[in-house]
Amino acid sequence: MLDLTYELPKPKTIAGAKHDWELVIGMEVHAQVSSNAKLFSGASTKFGAEPNSNVSFVDAAMPGMLPVINEFCVEQAVRTGLGLKAQINLKSAFDRKNYFYPDLPQGYQISQLYHPIVGEGEVLVELGDGTARMVRIERIHMEQDAGKSIHDMDPNMSFVDLNRTGVCLMEIVSRPDIRGPEEAAAYIAKLRQIMRYLGTCDGNMQNGNLRADVNVSICRPGDYEKYMETQDFSHLGTRCEIKNMNSMRFIQQAIEVEARRQIAIVEAGGKVEQETRLYDPDKGETRSMRSKEEAHDYRYFPDPDLLPLEIEQAWVDDIAAKLPELPDEKKARFINDFGLTDYDASVLTAEVESAVYFEEVAKRRNGKLAANWVINELFGRLKKDDRDITDSPVSPAQLGEIIDLIASDAISGKIAKDLFEIVYTEGGDPAQIVEERGMKQVTDTSAIEAALDEIIAANPAQVEKAKVNPKLAGWFVGQVMKATGGKANPKAVNQLVAQKLGQ
Repeated sequence: MLDLTYELPKPKTIAGAKHDWELVIGMEVHAQVSSNAKLFSGASTKFGAEPNSNVSFVDAAMPGMLPVINEFCVEQAVRTGLGLKAQINLKSAFDRKNYFYPDLPQGYQISQLYHPIVGEGEVLVELGDGTARMVRIERIHMEQDAGKSIHDMDPNMSFVDLNRTGVCLMEIVSRPDIRGPEEAAAYIAKLRQIMRYLGTCDGNMQNGNLRADVNVSICRPGDYEKYMETQDFSHLGTRCEIKNMNSMRFIQQAIEVEARRQIAIVEAGGKVEQETRLYDPDKGETRSMRSKEEAHDYRYFPDPDLLPLEIEQAWVDDIAAKLPELPDEKKARFINDFGLTDYDASVLTAEVESAVYFEEVAKRRNGKLAANWVINELFGRLKKDDRDITDSPVSPAQLGEIIDLIASDAISGKIAKDLFEIVYTEGGDPAQIVEERGMKQVTDTSAIEAALDEIIAANPAQVEKAKVNPKLAGWFVGQVMKATGGKANPKAVNQLVAQKLGQ
C-alpha cells in the first residue's frame, strides 16, 4: 500500500514593483507513442531515416487513400491512461482539426476533441525536498503529428520532411495545478518516467518524442485557493501558451520570463492578451506567434472516414492485468524490502533499467550495501565516462560477486574499490582476479600482530604519545595497512592496536 501523505510545496512567488504574484501553470504534453507504424498507416516511425522515406500514400494524402486505425497505438494510449490512474473511455471518436499545416498534406489534423480515449487521471509529483503535489490530468487524446519544415538549407526555399507526418501522439492535458518552474520540470520528468516504465513513449526530448506546450498565468496570493474552491477560472489571470518546449531547462526559464512579462503588463495597467508564444533562449524572452485560437476557430467536425472507436472493458482489463510495476510502487517496495532511504530508492527507480540492475545485484544480499555500490561506485563511474546503465561494463552478477567478497571478509572495502576498477576496465571474474593478483584480505591475526609489533618497536616515541592521546592510535592502524599492502582486515587491526596500546 502506498503512503500518499505528503506536504504541499509553496507556490513560486515573484515580487513585482507593486505586489507579490503567484504562478499558475497547466501543461499539454505531446508524447510520441512507441510504435513501429503510424496511427493511420503502415509507414515506419523510425527516427533518422532519409527525408520523406517513411511516407505512405495515406500520409501523403493521395486521392482516395483512407486512414486505417493502428490498434497497437490505441492499446498504448489505454496503457498510458491506466498508468496515470485515469478513466478509460470505452467509446471515443476522431475529429478533423482544420488549420493551415504546410507540413501536413491533407490540410487538417485528425485528433480527438469531443470524445478522447482517456479521461481524468492524476500524477503524484515529488520534488525531492519532502514535498509533493498531485497534478490532475484532464484528458489524454490521440492525434497525428505533423511533418517538419526546414528553412535553413537554402536562402530562397523551404523544404518539407514528411517522415513524422501521421506518427501517433498522445496529448496529455493537465489541470492548472502546477505552481512553479521547478514543479513543471518535475511533472514532465514524472510523466516521462511513468511512460518509460510502461513502454508507451521513450521520452526522448532531443528527438522531439516528448515536448510540451506550457500555459502560464499569474494571480495574486489567495486567488488560486478561490479557484480551487469554486473551479471558477475568473479568479486566475489570462493564460498564454508557450509552444513546443523540448528542454527541461528551457521550460523553467520560459515560465519565469513569461511570468515576469505578464506581471509588468498588469502592473503598468495593461491587460494580458491570450495568445500563443515562442520562447527564445538566446534573447531570454517570449515572443508572440498568434492570438490563441479557441476550438471553434479550427472548425472541428467528426472525421467522416473513421467510425467512432469502441473498445471492450475486457480488453482494457487484460491490458491492466499486464501492467508492469510502476515507479511509485517500485520505490515503496525498495524502501520496505531493502531498507533503503527515500533518496536512494528515488535514485534507483528513476530509470527502469537502473531499477532492474539494482534488484539483480541486491537479490539475496544486503540491500543497503548493494544500493551504496550501485549509486556511488557504478553510477559515479558511468557518469564520469558519460555512459548509460545499459552500457555498463560491469554486469549485475559481477558487482554482486564483489559485494559477496566484501561480505565474506575476503577483501576489504578499499581493495573492493580497486577490484571494481579492474573489472570495470578489464572485465573478468572478481573472485578469480582476487586469487590471481593476491588481493585477498589478511585475516590471520598472527601475521597482522607481527607487522604491528615491528611498527611499535620502531616507534617508541609515537607509542608514548598514543597512550596519552588515544586518537593518535589511528597512525598505527594506517602503518599496519600500509605494511600489508591494504590487505589487513581493518577490524582486526583496530582491535590489535587498541590491545597493544592498552586502550
